[in-house]
Order: sequence, then C-alpha cells, then structure tokens
Amino acid sequence: MALTSPLQDDSINQAPLEIVSKLLSENTNLTTQEHENIIVAIAPLLENNHPPPDLCEFFCKHCRERPRSMVVIEVFTPVVQRILKHNMDFGKCPRLRLFTQEYILALNELNAGMEVVKKFIQSMHGPTGHCPHPRVLPNLVAVCLAAIYSCYEEFINSRDNSPSLKEIRNGCQQPCDRKPTLPLRLLHPSPDLVSQEATLSEARLKSVVVASSEIHVEVERTSTAKPALTASAGNDSEPNLIDCLMVSPACSTMGIELGPQADRTLGCYVEILKLLSDYDDWRPSLASLLQPIPFPKEALAHEKFTKELKYVIQRFAEDPRQEVHSCLLSVRAGKDGWFQLYSPGGVACDDDGELFASMVHILMGSCYKTKKFLLSLAENKLGPCMLLALRGNQTMVEILCLMLEYNIIDNNDTQLQIISTLESTDVGKRMYEQLCDRQRELKELQRKGGPTRLTLPSKSTDADLARLLSSGSFGNLENLSLAFTNVTSACAEHLIKLPSLKQLNLWSTQFGDAGLRLLSEHLTMLQVLNLCETPVTDAGLLALSSMKSLCSLNMNSTKLSADTYEDLKAKLPNLKEVDVRYTEAW
Repeated sequence: MALTSPLQDDSINQAPLEIVSKLLSENTNLTTQEHENIIVAIAPLLENNHPPPDLCEFFCKHCRERPRSMVVIEVFTPVVQRILKHNMDFGKCPRLRLFTQEYILALNELNAGMEVVKKFIQSMHGPTGHCPHPRVLPNLVAVCLAAIYSCYEEFINSRDNSPSLKEIRNGCQQPCDRKPTLPLRLLHPSPDLVSQEATLSEARLKSVVVASSEIHVEVERTSTAKPALTASAGNDSEPNLIDCLMVSPACSTMGIELGPQADRTLGCYVEILKLLSDYDDWRPSLASLLQPIPFPKEALAHEKFTKELKYVIQRFAEDPRQEVHSCLLSVRAGKDGWFQLYSPGGVACDDDGELFASMVHILMGSCYKTKKFLLSLAENKLGPCMLLALRGNQTMVEILCLMLEYNIIDNNDTQLQIISTLESTDVGKRMYEQLCDRQRELKELQRKGGPTRLTLPSKSTDADLARLLSSGSFGNLENLSLAFTNVTSACAEHLIKLPSLKQLNLWSTQFGDAGLRLLSEHLTMLQVLNLCETPVTDAGLLALSSMKSLCSLNMNSTKLSADTYEDLKAKLPNLKEVDVRYTEAW
C-alpha cells in the first residue's frame, strides 16, 4: 500500500518503517538471516525516506556484526548516499550520522578496505570537477569529526586529572603560564642579587595512568615555570630577550595508545579527510571547516593522528588560492591555528619545521607580506624563524631581513642576534649585505659590538650553536640561555670562548658532567648557572667548587647527593641562592 499509493505524504512511507522498527525492538531473538530478510523487505521504502532512529540502531548493529554482508553494499549504500546528499542537520538526527559512520567502517572491513571507501567517496563527489551536491562535504566532515572524537571518548570522559590542551601545547611550544611555586631558598639571598636570574620550577607531578578497554594513556608531567628574569636598573624599558623569544620546556608529555578497534577507526576517517583534501572544489570548504581545529585535545597530542593529518594541512599550504591557505591561520586572535600547531616546538611538529616553512612561504608570497603578519611572527614565532634561518632556509632568512628592514624588532640584543643568525649562512649573508646597503643604521648597530643577551631557539643543536657563535663577535655576551634546546656537553668548547659570560641557563638540556668540568676550568667569572633537569651527577657538580663567583645555582632534579651539596656550600662563599629540590640533598 505504501509503495503504490499515489498520495505524496511522508507518513504513508514512514508508517511501515515505524511499525518494523517497533517489531524489531520487541523481537530481539531473531536470527541473522531473518535480520537480512527484513532489511531487504523494507529496502524499497528507504529509497525516499530516512530510517527512523530505532531502525538506525538496528542497521548499525548489523554493520558491526556482519560488515561483509551483501546487504551492506546493496541496501545500505543508496540509503547512506541519500543521507549525505540531503540531510540538513545531524544535530537533530544523530543516529543517522552514527549509521553513516558504521556503514563506512563496514566498507573498510572488506578485503579491498580503503579502496572501497575511496570509490564510495568518488561516487559521492561525482565524475565532474565540481560536486553537484553541496551538502555532501559538510556531512562527510561531520561524520569524520564524530568518528575521530569517538576514538578518544573514553579518555575524554576521564580527563578530570588530564592535562589541558594549553598544558599540552605549552609542553612543546611555549613557557608555562601557570604560577610557579616559590623556590626553596636554602641560603638567604642578598639584596645585590635582585637583578640576577631567579630560576623557578614547579613540583614534578607523578605519572598518571588511565586505562580503559579502548585507550591506554600514560601522562607524565614535569611542570615547569619559565625563568623569572628581572631587568637591572635602567633597563626597565627594554623587554627581556628571553621573554621576547619562544622557549619550549618539555613540561608535558602525553603518550596515547588506542585499542585495535579505535586505531582502525582513526586510520579510516583520517584517510577520508585526506581523500577529501584531494578534490580541488572541496578544498576551500574543507579548509574553512577545519580552520577552528575541531578535534579533541587528546587527538592533537596523539602523534599518529597529527602525523597523518599533516597531509591535509600540506594540501592547504600548497594551494595558491587565498581562501584555502588563509585558513592555516587561527580563526581569531589568541587562538592557535594550524600555522602554530605545526611550527617548530608546536604540539604537532615532527619535521623540524619543514611544513612550517612552506606555510610561511605561501602566506608571505601572497597577501600576507605585511607588517602586521611580520609583527605576529616576531611576537610568537621568532625562535622557530631564527632556528630555520640558521639552518639555511631562504624563506626564513627573507623574513628576518624584512623584520630588520621594517623595524619590527625594537630590542638591540635581539637585532644583533638576528644579524648573527643571518651572517651564519651564505644566503643569509648575501641578503643581509643587500639590506645593509639600504639601511645604514644596521651597520652602525653592528659596529657597537655584539649582544649582551642571547637565547637560542628551542630544538637548537650543538651544530646550530657553533654556527651562530662563529658568525660574529660575542665578546660582550653576558647572559646566554640554552634552555630546552638539544645541546650536549659538546657545546662546552664554544661556551668557554665567551669571556664576558656571567649567566648561563642550561635548563632541560643534555649537558652533562664532561661539559661541566670544562666550564669550571674556564668560566671562573660565571655568577648564575641553571642546571635544572640536566643529566649532571656528583662527578661534574664537584668541579663547580672552583667557580668562586657563583652566587645562584639551580641543581633541581639532578643527581646531586647530600655530601656533594655540603661540599659545594663550604667551597662557594658567594653562593646566595640555590635550588636542590628533587635531589638527595632536598
């Protein structure tokens, strides 16, 4: 009757589906074959009608239990195609979205796997260069986002004690904003040390393990606070160089291990996002839909997810259309965009900045070659730009030259560090010479001598430090921060050539005993030394007894013993501030 009635009334076709849905809920002991017979019987009714919610659950169950059934291909395919082409709001019909999600997962379970899914996506797009159905892309993206969220759902539900996205991001890219605990002053500071570097760190939190049937997460947080540096008298108007540059403490590490089913689901739906990004007509809308970064923080902290999604972001970066690559930027001020997440030190960066450089290149090459964009780079990403320029990246060299030319950088020490970075490579030296021909004041600045403060960008290596220090004169350098870089004891041979060095920050580096012994023999005038979270032991720390000028020493979270600490106190008469937390001497 429903199929033959000439009346165009939704209730006529919908009533039989509601009846079948009710009968199925009352008869839970039907065999699998009976399930398939019922689905085949109602298939004609589904050609022009969405299945009701209870029937969607029945279809989902069939997709999970019998993904290789021919019913999935022959009956469900046109139903899902209709949903994707015509559905206007998954928020009002969440079970339609869940059914679509389970149908795609069932396709992925077939022998051909992703090839079948790829053909399905192609069928939804159509054979022409422009998809005729405007609802297909947003509906597919909605299904992908919901599926990816479900992979991390159990952990999300237990996130009360988990680190926030801000903490995860801070763990790789920015100094922690949380208030540091007051340092444990075992020796009383004297008033003349007010302007010295006070190295502060928070208590290290124990590992938190959250286990579930789908997800095993191990979180280890070593929360640290950025060094509190007080400018000396007369320099209050100048920003501190360490505050100007990005420092990246590894204060949070999050390892996420998904269960087999969640892992397959994640792989399937990230692959779909990659397929969607391959269509030129879909890419602008896809970029706009993903610009707010609509993924849970656990996904952004998951290396597998960000590594696979990198393909999509690369497609955005390679697209010359402004409406596509402009979506790499954040949706509003103060919120990170893809541009930030994949920058060196960003939570998703795994390539030392290659993708970041390509994103900056396309942005600078189009409509973003403006002072405003350069100001945002100088404020938030100067460290990564300098690190990549130090390694010879031409785009970053050009950006540093533009910062100097447009007077973006006010701090003289920072300007001198940029000049030294430029002069460390052939391409940088050539561009800087061309700039100097146009900017006489830069020559005058360089004649006055090297910087007094210097901060190496995060992820810098021994080779980067050697290249930088060999590029110019650093005889005036008094304060050097290598915090959160990848330097080792091998860099000590370059550090001992800095005659004016008074403050050295080695926080969270791999600088060890061998380097410490070399420093103690040459840098006898050093006043402030930060060894927090370095692998130094008593063998190297004992050598510090010859550095009589030391007045501030941070040995937090090292392998310091109580006997060595007592020995240092006796032999270092000027030591006023010391931090020995999380050591045997604490």
